[in-house]
Amino acid sequence: MTRRALVTGSAGFIGFHLCRHLLGQGWQVAGFDGMTDYYDVALKRRRHQILLQSEGFTATEALLEEDGAVARAAEAAEPDVIVHLAAQAGVRYSLENPRAYLDANVIGTFNVMEAAKDHAVDHLLMASTSSVYGANTEMPYAEAHAADHPLTIYAATKKADEAMGHAWAHLHDLPTTMFRFFTVYGPWGRPDMALFKFTRGILEGTPIDIYNHGEMRRDFTYVDDLVEGIVRLIDAVPPLPSARADWTPAPGDTLSPAAPWRVVNIGNSESVRLLDFVEAIEAEIGRPAIRNMMEMQAGDVPATWADARLLHALTGHRSETGFREGVARFVAWYRDYYRI
Repeated sequence: MTRRALVTGSAGFIGFHLCRHLLGQGWQVAGFDGMTDYYDVALKRRRHQILLQSEGFTATEALLEEDGAVARAAEAAEPDVIVHLAAQAGVRYSLENPRAYLDANVIGTFNVMEAAKDHAVDHLLMASTSSVYGANTEMPYAEAHAADHPLTIYAATKKADEAMGHAWAHLHDLPTTMFRFFTVYGPWGRPDMALFKFTRGILEGTPIDIYNHGEMRRDFTYVDDLVEGIVRLIDAVPPLPSARADWTPAPGDTLSPAAPWRVVNIGNSESVRLLDFVEAIEAEIGRPAIRNMMEMQAGDVPATWADARLLHALTGHRSETGFREGVARFVAWYRDYYRI
């Protein structure tokens, strides 16, 4: 039988790629997106237009926090699986408008959890972030590391989502997987992200802001690798505590003893210096950047680096795209999309 998924944030960067992947595998996909103006809405609408070319895709345009909106979308979709990607994103924007994060990321996530419970979905998968590791300095970040000191309200709301998801999984026997994304990039990416801003600035000959003088390190994860990890996790359903008599846990499994709940890193398992990333963009474009070196911004961390061994143990998947190859694909898309 055809499998059905409800994907929130379907007009977003990651949601668009995930929906396109699932449609290619024959899924029926119901998208849900608020089309908020945090960044260029035209880009979001173009993503949805592409998805709507498939007969297997339908779309709801509403806010997560709107009373009853997610419930109505789930009623229409009758999903087997819900993948919750919609959120108010952006570490820096959370310094300017923190209340938006509470509305979308806490209230909105609760509404998604309610819909998953009401429809008894086979698996609820929800996006968290590497930002929950916060002040932790032990590298690479492993799921078992402390994530108790978030440095932004964005990270705090995502940590709250993890805790709420665990409670809901325990109370309602709802299989739930939280995945912690690292720095995702690639074609159709968000204009507020570094790769997009750097590419635009270099092509236009305008200065680019490089924080911490380029000495930050990030685990840059190519979007196709990330989506493949999500898709494989759909079938890695956390078992109920009552169904584990003959079950053997994966090495490093984060499965809760009290609920069918786990958390999984999805990253590239490589920490890349920001200046090396900038130099890869310069090499691909064939032009040097005008560099505006800046201090570290509040809420930023000096480095991220994923330990993704649990993802591999559960699914057999490893990210394979090196950052130079990923940058080349993005620049090619950018030139094509903006007809440069």
